[in-house]
Amino acid sequence: MNFILDPLPWLIVVPLAWASLAFLLGPGRGGRLAILGLTLQLALALLLAGQLLTDGARVYPIGGWGAPLGIDLAADGLSALMLLLTQTVALALAIYARAYFAGGHGGPATWFWPLTGFLLAAMNALFLSADLFNLYVTLELLGLAAVGLVAAGGGGTQVAAALRYLLVSLLASGAYLLGVALIYAAYGTVSIATLTPLIDAQAPLAVWLAAALMALAMMVKTALFPFHFWLPPAHGSAPAPVSALLSALVVKASFYLLLRLWLGGFAAFGAVIAWLPGVLGAVAIIWGSIQAIRASRLKMLVAYSTVAQIGYLFLIFPLLAGGGLAYQAGAMQIVSHGLAKAAMFAAVGVLMRATGRDTVDALAGVAGRLPVTLFAFGLAGVTLMGLPPSGGFLAKWLLIDAALEQGQWGWAAVVIGGGLLAAGYVFRVLRQAFLLAPPATHFAAVPRQMEWVAFGLAAASVLLGLRGMELIALLGVGGAA
Repeated sequence: MNFILDPLPWLIVVPLAWASLAFLLGPGRGGRLAILGLTLQLALALLLAGQLLTDGARVYPIGGWGAPLGIDLAADGLSALMLLLTQTVALALAIYARAYFAGGHGGPATWFWPLTGFLLAAMNALFLSADLFNLYVTLELLGLAAVGLVAAGGGGTQVAAALRYLLVSLLASGAYLLGVALIYAAYGTVSIATLTPLIDAQAPLAVWLAAALMALAMMVKTALFPFHFWLPPAHGSAPAPVSALLSALVVKASFYLLLRLWLGGFAAFGAVIAWLPGVLGAVAIIWGSIQAIRASRLKMLVAYSTVAQIGYLFLIFPLLAGGGLAYQAGAMQIVSHGLAKAAMFAAVGVLMRATGRDTVDALAGVAGRLPVTLFAFGLAGVTLMGLPPSGGFLAKWLLIDAALEQGQWGWAAVVIGGGLLAAGYVFRVLRQAFLLAPPATHFAAVPRQMEWVAFGLAAASVLLGLRGMELIALLGVGGAA
């Protein structure tokens, strides 16, 4: 398929194009252009998913020169799933951000649109990259764009959080690049497809060290406990659309890379230490949930909830050897959490705009003034708790089923306990919102567009549980399956 008709290169070119145009248009402009570009990107992602279901996994040689002399783009079911989630959530948040930043509210939106476009281009390129070095390049671009977005508010707290994020990101990227260098020295290639059959249990010590460095780097970038310290300040201080992008999408990109390598070249390595990410994931669920329950600030509550929900993703690693249920559970958790967390941060942005404060205590009386927003927060909470019929329920059910099937009851207990802890922080917010507001309380007007975007994302996270089999069918396309 030639360049004009193939969606793979266009999924990278389109966001780069509208991001560059938004930069040229000047500070704060480019919202309509972004929405138009994201609509086209979603159509391209849907086209690619249809092609994969019909024809199987795809490889596109850039410029007609494939690996090893050139660069390949590759797509399978897992790539397509991540691309669909990314374009869907980003499009909804672009609509939300236009209203959020109108009139200069929520911090200066000076470079929000070009940075968002560059971030999405890097993310799409990461999902389509087929060699370890290009994955490093996309990780760096993604991290730099994310840091810029965190600092978009311009305040001291945001700049400090962005600096911490930058240092952690650079450290993790350096560890990943060192791993790539060690693998290239051992095998003379960085192509994932070429390396997968070469790396086995008898691999040189340098390769095992490389695998450890690269896995550690991805755990840091995904903010797995105890490497989560950078996430709550970054997500909790950024403007609401940025927090939603980071929590729903950016941390999933590094997890996607870890899962891709774990199922491919690092399978032998993973079989030895699969218990470690599982244990860290279990601790993350408990620790993050407790911190969310204790948080006084609303955005920090949601940020610590992200730390907890990330833990579920890592519970799949001890169970991957037992069959496809754990793999399906991980993919469903990525999608359901992406939709729900984008909805929750979007709802929090509305609540903060209405009350003028970022505390749980300030929510008294919100239920009567912003019922759509509170309903959106509650629906997102249903997904995070794993209640039926939500996508979160389907993900956790598959995870529990995989654990019980292999006789590993402990992981199932963690999933159930995590759902109960999630109920603690979700119902804490809902309870406060239904209290009567003090007589002098004033609520500012909020654009309805922001409320309905939050509701739409939350509803999608719940309805996903009713249509999850279509995504699981897509997941079965290609080598990762």
